[in-house]
Amino acid sequence: MKIVVTSLFVDDQEKALQFYTEKLGFVKKHDVPTGEYRWITLVSQEEQNGTELLLEPNVHPAAKEYQAKISSEGIPATMFGVEDIQKEYKRLLEKGVKFTMEPTKMGDVTIAVFDDTCGNLIQIIQQ
Repeated sequence: MKIVVTSLFVDDQEKALQFYTEKLGFVKKHDVPTGEYRWITLVSQEEQNGTELLLEPNVHPAAKEYQAKISSEGIPATMFGVEDIQKEYKRLLEKGVKFTMEPTKMGDVTIAVFDDTCGNLIQIIQQ
């Protein structure tokens, strides 16, 4: 068994699609209309047959509450791995990404946290 798709609640699918592709560099894999919303998945440029990230519309009250609560408490919704966190931090800053935590060494890893503009804090990690 392996992880094929993981989802992330977003408050605006189109805005999230633009942020995750234009700012972060993910590649759109699927974009299928499903009534009022879309089935939008993204993949890493380096692993286009790897795990897909589903941009899940945040329309259910429980999902909205969950997203708002973890974000307000500074808890990242997910984590992405990077090879060189300082280089990625600089690249994202230049693209206007707002960080809530600059790269910080924690034991054997370095992490940073940014706001995805769609209701989530996202952590990046260099291991």
